[in-house]
Amino acid sequence: MHFDFVDLRLLLNIADTENLARAAERSHLSAPAASNRVKNLEEQLGFKLLYRTSQGVTLTPAGEAFVHHARLVLERVEHLAGDMQEYGEGIKGHVRIWANTTAISEFMPAVLSHFLRDHPDVNIDLREVLSGEIVKGVADSATDIGIVAGNVHAEHLEMLPYRDDRLVLVTSRDHPLARLASVDFAQVLTANFVSLPTSSAIHAFITSAADALGARLKLRIQVGNFEAACRMIEAGVGIGIVPESVALRHRKTMQIATVGLNDPWAERKLKICVRSLSDLPPFARVLVDRLMAGV
Repeated sequence: MHFDFVDLRLLLNIADTENLARAAERSHLSAPAASNRVKNLEEQLGFKLLYRTSQGVTLTPAGEAFVHHARLVLERVEHLAGDMQEYGEGIKGHVRIWANTTAISEFMPAVLSHFLRDHPDVNIDLREVLSGEIVKGVADSATDIGIVAGNVHAEHLEMLPYRDDRLVLVTSRDHPLARLASVDFAQVLTANFVSLPTSSAIHAFITSAADALGARLKLRIQVGNFEAACRMIEAGVGIGIVPESVALRHRKTMQIATVGLNDPWAERKLKICVRSLSDLPPFARVLVDRLMAGV
């Protein structure tokens, strides 16, 4: 049975977009050509890979199995390209990283900047994803490197220590809570909150912590990044929860105060997770080393 790399990538793009037209565009195909490729592949296999509805397309169980193996096959091709790169053939490398909000905004920019400068033939796909989804993405070969926070179940993956990440409460300097050294999260749930977007990993994490207490955050405003959040907090719009490194940096230039959180989940260990460090392409292993060293 013959499988075309174009077909494999097309099915992966369909899985990611759940839309045949967008998947075709990603695959640099016309929509009719993409549709014909899928039909021909289904005829070759003897079963359906997609459910087709007016809302789009989704994978059948057989399609999910096909996509899982397609990811593995294309990953091995990527590894081959990485190994051959050492022989100066000029093959471009590509590394996929899924990470949480703190890692992306605080710890990774300088390292990735230096890595990309030193490796002009390597591209990086960086996405902000929740820790639980990151573990699944690494296990399913949807991403090469993951950076997760907290206690996540990942016995089947290699976990490497990365950074410490402490969350703190941030208030304006004249807020009544600013006088306290520390508080329980449950004590502040009646206050108005300044938050990052609903799609951000840290928003989902804090919302989950509130749900565990049977409460809902009183979201006064949602902004696009930590700096904007601190400025809104400084202006008295509400309080917020951010990484301590963020709070200390912005406290130098803004009228904000930091208050410790007594909750155990506020102390988080960030870890790098991979399926197998030795199986990563050489340039990806170099990136992991750079991330761990912070340079």
